[in-house]
Formats: sequence, C-alpha cells, structure tokens
Amino acid sequence: MLEEKKTHVEVKKPQIDVRYLADYMGGSEQARRTIVRGCKYRPIARLLQHDDAKLAIAKSLVNDVATSLHLSSEAARVRSKLATDDFDAKKNAVNADYIEQFSEVVGDLVLPKADLLPPGPQQSLNIGRVRVTFTPSIRLARVTRTNKTRVGALMLRYSKGKPLPSDIGEYQSAAIFGCLCSLGNDDGAEVEKALCVTLDAYTGASYCAPGKAVYYFNEMRAVCEGIAERWPAIKPPHNSVL
Repeated sequence: MLEEKKTHVEVKKPQIDVRYLADYMGGSEQARRTIVRGCKYRPIARLLQHDDAKLAIAKSLVNDVATSLHLSSEAARVRSKLATDDFDAKKNAVNADYIEQFSEVVGDLVLPKADLLPPGPQQSLNIGRVRVTFTPSIRLARVTRTNKTRVGALMLRYSKGKPLPSDIGEYQSAAIFGCLCSLGNDDGAEVEKALCVTLDAYTGASYCAPGKAVYYFNEMRAVCEGIAERWPAIKPPHNSVL
C-alpha cells in the first residue's frame, strides 16, 4: 500500500503574520476560522507569492522612480523572466499583473512626507502568546523641526480586482504601529502613527494608523490570547495529509 503524500505541515506553536492578523480583525467568524487554520496548517505545495511585485514596487518608491512608465517596464521584465515550469510562468504573470495595476494608480498616490528607506529583515514579536511576524516593504523616517526623528513603516497589499477594505487597512496600520512600538529603536526614535501605512496597490489608497491605533493594538493582543487558547483544538483541513 502506497503511503499518502503529505499535503500540509503543522505549525506547533501559535503564529500569524501581521497581514493575516489584520484580516482576522476585520473578518467574519467563518473567515477567522479559515485564517487561523491556514496559519496552523501550512500547505506543502508551492503557493503563488507576490514577492517580485512587492520588491519591484518598493524599490521604485525608495529610489523615487515610481512612475507609470518605469513600473510598466518592471512589469514587462517580470513577465519575461525565465520560467522553468508552468508554475513559474504563472507566478511571473501574477506578479506582472500586480505591478501593472499599481502603474495605473501610482499617479494619484499620496504618501506621508518622509524619507523612504529599505525595509530591513523580517522581524517577529510575541503578542498575547502568539508569534507575530512583521515584514514591512519600506521604512519611513522624518526629522521634526526640533531635530527629533520620527519613524514608521509601509506594507503593500494587493488582491486582483478587489479593493482593500478600509477597516482592514486601518487594522494593519495599527498593527504596524504597535509592532514598531513594541520592538523599539536603538536610536530612541519615536514611532509616528502617520508614518505607519498600509498601501493598497490595487487602488493606490493608503491607510495610516488611526488615532485609536493603541486601542486597536490592544484588541489584537486580546484576540491573540484567544488564538493561543484555541490553537491546540484547531483541526486540519478536510482531506489533508500531515
């Protein structure tokens, strides 16, 4: 009898990404169950990721060359990348579509007045007994008139044909603010809500951390406590093989 091929890997300890935490906060109970199950049971099959698109857009913004013409050229470059199989070809097409869509809205883009800097490595922190991973696309910094440094970060979101709901954008920006405050800065720079941004690459809309960002982040902390309590009882997807 042949052994069934494994389809998923179980994550033993509670873990969620900032993006999915924001989705969880703005989601229905059914959506929340799906999100947490997806975090606990990771599919082994290759998934279509937007890494190339996010890197191309972030670099264009940091280097101040984010024009429609430049981004269209980047989309063409990604689309023509060497593909070793059908999956790679589809991944290239999906990432090129992402960049092309952003090229159509970049002219109306409004971001905070700040220096845009490379993002640095992925970071993580424990919130309510859950490991939360945080991977910004860009770092933001500005110097005030009193010579104090204010910092923040920007994360890109994209869903083909679907604008990002504003409440999820605000939740994610509040999470960015809370994560940066929790992680701290070696140089003593203060995290500024206006510099914590979620950018919807589909519409070009940007969402800064709201005035109630601290309240939102505390709500996320309480939600993470609930996720940690439920984690052991979360069942794998139907027909999955671990």
